[in-house]
Amino acid sequence: MNKIKLVEAQFTKKDHPVFGVGDTVKVFTRIPEGPDKFRLHPFEGVVISKEGSGIREHFTIRKVSYGEGIERVFPLNSPAIDKIEVVRLGKVKRAKLYYLRNKFGKRATKIASAEAK
Repeated sequence: MNKIKLVEAQFTKKDHPVFGVGDTVKVFTRIPEGPDKFRLHPFEGVVISKEGSGIREHFTIRKVSYGEGIERVFPLNSPAIDKIEVVRLGKVKRAKLYYLRNKFGKRATKIASAEAK
């Protein structure tokens, strides 16, 4: 077998839930606060893209905080991610939801469910 695939299989996490573009997820990241202490920091938003495969897979989450849009890219197999929770499923017809960058307020949050109609 290919050596790269062996290394990828060793570092790939299998315990994350299945989610897709348009879903609202909450990602808990580990923030170190001391030599043996850490806290979990949640980041909740809509998944606007998923890219890559295997160990290189990553996804982008967008949320609006105090009127300012924030996007964050998470590697799926990162050791900094403690857990991922799927808050709400979305039904979309696109692979990338970059058009949400131009929407704000209710239009940005209802878009994922409105496309399903």
